[in-house]
Amino acid sequence: MPLAASSAATPDAGASGIEPATSAAIIELVPLQPTADVTAPASVIEEPAPSVPQETVLGRGSASYYASKFNGRRTASGERFDNSDLTAAHRSLPFGSRVRVTNPANGRSVIVRVNDRGPFTRGRLIDVSRAAAEELGMVARGHADVELALIAD
Repeated sequence: MPLAASSAATPDAGASGIEPATSAAIIELVPLQPTADVTAPASVIEEPAPSVPQETVLGRGSASYYASKFNGRRTASGERFDNSDLTAAHRSLPFGSRVRVTNPANGRSVIVRVNDRGPFTRGRLIDVSRAAAEELGMVARGHADVELALIAD
């Protein structure tokens, strides 16, 4: 006769006159099916990373910045020029175009919005506001060689 679980724990249970417990119960394990789709909590679901703006390289050239006497005057686009804004003048890019201007000499760059025409000095590619010139580190010299890239919206 097989030993019951309770008698295995106490081997001399038969000597004390106690009958080992037996059970006729049958345990059946049934897997449960989920009633709803199992999904990750909303805080765990990752949003797609915002796309990096596409840039089109326009080339390299010389840049200068506006003199303070132009502050407050009307630009070719009709808005008033503000030397504290990050704006620029370019000969042919549409008004409102955003351009990354990079100074390769120090690695600094700034994004400006075209709101004027120019520059009218031979050999210059772009004129930037004083604020943009400060970001680029070109105020001391008054001009710098820069790289331009058009930022697509």
